[in-house]
Order: sequence, then structure tokens, then C-alpha cells
Amino acid sequence: MTVEPNLPTRLHTLPNGLKIIHLQTASRVSWCGVAVNAGSRDDPAGQYGLAHFVEHTIFKGTQHRRAWHILNRMETVGGELNAYTTKENTIVYAVFPNGHEERALELIADLVCRSVFPEAELVKEREVVMEEVMSYRDTPSEAVFDDFEDMVFAGSQLGHNILGVESDLDSITSGVCSDYLKRLYVPRNMVLFSVGPERPERIFRLAEKHYGAMRREPDDHHVRTQPQLLPVAHRTVDLGLHQAHTVVGVRLPSMFSDERFSYSLLNNILGGPGMNSLLNLNLRERRGLVYTVESTVAQYTDCGLMQIYFGCDHHHLNKALGIVERTLLSLASQPLSERKLAEYKRQYCGQLLVAADSAEFLAMNAGKSVLYYGRAPHIERTIAQIMSITPDDLVRVAQTITYDRCSTLTFT
Repeated sequence: MTVEPNLPTRLHTLPNGLKIIHLQTASRVSWCGVAVNAGSRDDPAGQYGLAHFVEHTIFKGTQHRRAWHILNRMETVGGELNAYTTKENTIVYAVFPNGHEERALELIADLVCRSVFPEAELVKEREVVMEEVMSYRDTPSEAVFDDFEDMVFAGSQLGHNILGVESDLDSITSGVCSDYLKRLYVPRNMVLFSVGPERPERIFRLAEKHYGAMRREPDDHHVRTQPQLLPVAHRTVDLGLHQAHTVVGVRLPSMFSDERFSYSLLNNILGGPGMNSLLNLNLRERRGLVYTVESTVAQYTDCGLMQIYFGCDHHHLNKALGIVERTLLSLASQPLSERKLAEYKRQYCGQLLVAADSAEFLAMNAGKSVLYYGRAPHIERTIAQIMSITPDDLVRVAQTITYDRCSTLTFT
């Protein structure tokens, strides 16, 4: 599936302020959904897990449909209805064979505008979410990330687990969910996205029909407080595990930083998905010290976070940490040659092009790009930014993530 160069990518705004993006493609499958600027960092104190719980329970009944009718609405035509929650946004979306655009758009409008959160359904869903929480805690390679974020974002709404905790979930009622929906699932805080062969004009007409009645709210956006920059910390938690699970991480600038492309390229060089990433070569391929290693970058609206994760035997831990330290130092102290940097940039841009050929990636990326940047995504513009990065640019950002600036958390 590709976006045809002669077919339009169009933006439109309804009178109530709801922004819409439609990418016209030559595919037999369409995607649509809403991206909402509301995630776990918007959970009120004492109600951690609210954003995720609302995402689960908007499927449990609306003013027009029971849960069974919601679940079957897209499945009966071979489609799928789904959603997910992150620290800063919630995505509700559908994928379906062409010809069912109005079915999908109307259904999602029903969910985000008219969910009623039946108490009986909420009781059952609390159990489902708690099973998810417990399953997650039983996987130390995943739980260590949550605890690391709790540590480096302590005192901030970015710190707590997206899924929430049992005591807080028990306090989330139908009324709490309804109030959250009314406050944050509003036109000024949402983007409607669509990817498929339909002409933009039809998508915009359907959007007006099903979303036009949403009430335009005043421009009193919910306020997010930038997390305080805390001192470097190193913690080890003894859980009686057979392996050690370690996260090494450091704060980064936000998604709006001019250097965000340099950080993303540096991350890909350091521990991206390629087998030739520096940490994979230095820790796994050459020395066999770890069974997995990766580096990730999360960029939020007011800050960011780079995290290096590796799992290893206990007696390899200190040696592995030393290699991470030296790898970070090498990138910060010696510029890459133009030739080597060109190879890394070519690899990263190729990975981006492969990802951009996915309809799912196109759809989600389109919604979030308009939500946060107010514009359609443009892969060629991104590639141009990456290709313009110099060896000195990379050294400059690498000097901000050296090991002495990093915090660490290890589960043993």
C-alpha cells in the first residue's frame, strides 16, 4: 500500500474546531480514527489509570448501542475496532474493507461522544485491567521500564504506570469516566484521521454529519506541568530473579526541539532495531554478555527520555554497564567520519521508508502529526532533516547523554 503522488493529502477543520486529515491511497483497505491529546499523564491524583480505563470502557455501551453491538459493528464486515493509550494520547481507530467508511466514522463518533459507562460493565472491566496490570508486573523486562520512569519522573504525572493501580481503579466510577470524556474528548483536543481511497470531500462531509454536533469548547486546554529535572540516581531492586534487567536512561528535550532528529538518529545508531547497532555489536555479538539490548527514545510535549535496556546474567552486569559507558563516551568524544555517518543515515532513512509503507503507520502518524504539529506528516521532509545532520551535530547531542548524566535501575 502506498500513497499515490497524484492523489491528495488534505486537511480540513469543522466549524466546531475539529481538525481532519485524509490521506488518499490506492488500497482496498481503509483506516480511520481519532487521536486525542489525553493520556496517562492527564490522570488526576488518586485516579491513576483513568485514561486507560476510559479507553477500555468506551466500548461497553453508548446511548445507542450495547457492548455486543459495538463489538460486532465492524467485525461483521471483516473490519476491526481497537484503541490504545500512551502517556500523552489516546487513539481510537478502525480498519475495514473499502466501502464501509460511514459505518466506521459513525461508530467511533458514537463511542467518543455518547459512551455511558454502565456500572455493571465497569465492574467486569476493572478485573480485566487488573489482570493486565498483574501480567505486566510478572514480566520484569517490561516492568523495569515503568519503575524507571517512576524514578526519573518522580513527583510528575509522567511517572505513574499507564495501567494504574488497584486502589485507584476501584475509585473510578461511571460518573468519573463521563466527566473525563466530556472534558478531554472535545474538538479542540482531537484530530480525526482517515487513510483510504475515498475522495477527501466525502470524508469531510461524513465528518460534518457525525462529528459536527460536538460542542465547541473554549480554549482552556488542560495544563501539563513539565517534570522537574532530578539528580542522577542508581538503584538496584532485589526480586530474586535469575537474570538482571537494567535500564540506563537520561532526560532529553521535547518533541518540538530542533535537535529531535539528531537524537533519533543517535538512538538508532546506538541501539536501534538493526543488528549492527553499536550496543548489539559491543554487548551481544562480540562478547555474548547479554541476551537482548535495545535503545528507545520517547519525546513528549515538554521533555523526552532515552532508555537503554539490556538483560544479562548477574555476574555480567558490571562489565555490561562499563561497555555501555564506553560506547556512549565514544560517540560524545570522537566525530564519526562523513562516510560512516552517511551509512548510518542511509540505514535509518531506509527503515523510515519501510515503516511509512504501512497503512497503520500512515494513519496513526497522520493523526498525531496534526494533533501536535498542526500539519500533515511528510516523509521526504523528515528524511531531508536527517540527511542534513553533520558529525558535529551528532557529537553535540551525544555529549548530553554520557553515562555520568544517566540514571540506572536494575531488577535482580
